[in-house]
Amino acid sequence: MKSRLPRKVVGFGRWIRTLGACLAVLPATVRAQETGARQAREIIAEAATTLDSDRQKALVTSLTDVNPEEVVDLLRKWKEGEFYLYQDAAGTDMTVALEGAPDADDQFALSALATGDPVTAPDGAVVRASKDELYLADTDSGLRRVMKAVTDRIALASSDYKKRLQAVQDTGLEQDPAKLGLLEQRLAVEKDAQIKNAIAEAMAMIKLRAEDPLVRQSAVGELGEMGSIAARGAIETVRGEAEAAGLGALVEACDKAQRQIESHIARVNAVGTVFRGLSKGSILLIAAIGLAITFGLMGVINMAHGELIVVGAYTTYLVQNIFAGGIRRSPFGIEINIPGMNLSGTAWDMYFLVAIPASFLTAAGVGLLLERGVIRFLYKRPLESLLATWGVSMVIQQLFRLVFGANNVQVESPAFLSGNWTVNDVVFGWNRVFVIAFAVLIIFLTWVVLNKTSLGLLIRAVMQNRGMAACMGVRTERVNMLTFAFGSGLAGLAGAFLSQIGNVGPGLGQDYIVDSFMTVVVGGVGNIMGTVISALGIGMADQSLQQILGNPVLGKILVLGVIILFLQWKPSGLFATRSRSLD
Repeated sequence: MKSRLPRKVVGFGRWIRTLGACLAVLPATVRAQETGARQAREIIAEAATTLDSDRQKALVTSLTDVNPEEVVDLLRKWKEGEFYLYQDAAGTDMTVALEGAPDADDQFALSALATGDPVTAPDGAVVRASKDELYLADTDSGLRRVMKAVTDRIALASSDYKKRLQAVQDTGLEQDPAKLGLLEQRLAVEKDAQIKNAIAEAMAMIKLRAEDPLVRQSAVGELGEMGSIAARGAIETVRGEAEAAGLGALVEACDKAQRQIESHIARVNAVGTVFRGLSKGSILLIAAIGLAITFGLMGVINMAHGELIVVGAYTTYLVQNIFAGGIRRSPFGIEINIPGMNLSGTAWDMYFLVAIPASFLTAAGVGLLLERGVIRFLYKRPLESLLATWGVSMVIQQLFRLVFGANNVQVESPAFLSGNWTVNDVVFGWNRVFVIAFAVLIIFLTWVVLNKTSLGLLIRAVMQNRGMAACMGVRTERVNMLTFAFGSGLAGLAGAFLSQIGNVGPGLGQDYIVDSFMTVVVGGVGNIMGTVISALGIGMADQSLQQILGNPVLGKILVLGVIILFLQWKPSGLFATRSRSLD
């Protein structure tokens, strides 16, 4: 029969058990307070001077609880040999970094890593030393593995979506079984669906290195169902090992997974080709829509249309520099200094929204001058207008070279055009999505101007029968001027967007002038809807043939050959324009 202890004894025992529990958790509490209160540089400074290897690794491991960006940077510097050991006058070792440039004796000023303050002698002077006078803070392979585990853990928990996703993908490609637990922990707290799928894929790729054939077979099946493109090489390796070991079931699973992945790749390529075809057609449409006005409706063969595109591109370049640090040029020996607003971040990104209307107005102004100075004397004289505008294009190109230089200039894309969406391995670039939407908007606005405004009514009247319109009191010269300016402004809009997908140079317009004429002629001269269908058709054909043939040059040649044959069959294009003035 158990004896009953006095109440005071029971209370004392309970107190002893409580004290023991507190003592048990005390080391963990101390570590938490140590990492929470101390900065990363203090912990690394202590780790570099510690001779105990286990203590050194424990200190580095504790860095996951402090400032992640600082930890990654300091560990990188440590591995690259940027930290040294210095013994002060009291004989205490400290971790130091070299500051500034070396002096004549090849000596550097020293700063204490733990505090960031200069190391000073007893007299207060800053201590200087050469690298030969210091001991390098070495790292061995075991410590570097611990460092890598810390940086991997930090990357997997990064608040930046792209960095976190990249870390997951890199972990899967490493196929290190030791990282499996790390991914499982991340999967338990991850909220984003796409990253969850990436973690599942990475875990399956790691399991391909498992010793159990059934685990490997299950992982192969998972990767096949996912259509994992990244796992193709790893599955091929597993198949070779399984075939050598006589594991028939695993070989069949690998073959099935490879077929599933190939089918997925075919779907990705098909969708990607359609998207690239739409974006290519939209680029052609933006470049050609202005020409559909000046050439299709007005009958003017404007060989300077490409240079009007370049006007819009250089306008975007100027607006970008005005939003940044300004621009300084010396054309014709005249110093031009345009101050900038020195904006950054979101404020700087807004430059493109200002550049769009600025490009339209600038190109429209140049087109207005071209029409008043040259084109108006050459209506109904196509050969003379062709030669004259070709000469004007040469002059404008030379002006660009004198003002901006012969080399290309760089126009940086704002943040909202620089990224992409990845949907089931199909990459949708934001700049290409924007050009498609931009082309739709331009077509809609052009249709509104031509069909729902008084200016559009006058344009259609003059283009269908100039003489009759003049007899009705329409000022045909003013209509010609405004029509040409409108078409030129559309060319400027094309330049604004083309500046976002490549460099801007004096010859940019020459890359699109032939394609623009080709698009307008195939669609039917003077027919806006025909231009739309022609641009999208040519873009889709170009991208499809490139994908099938695997040769961009051969694909373009075949597209041109098909266009020539088509025009032999239908010289008037898809939609022929008919009016009394043409009959």
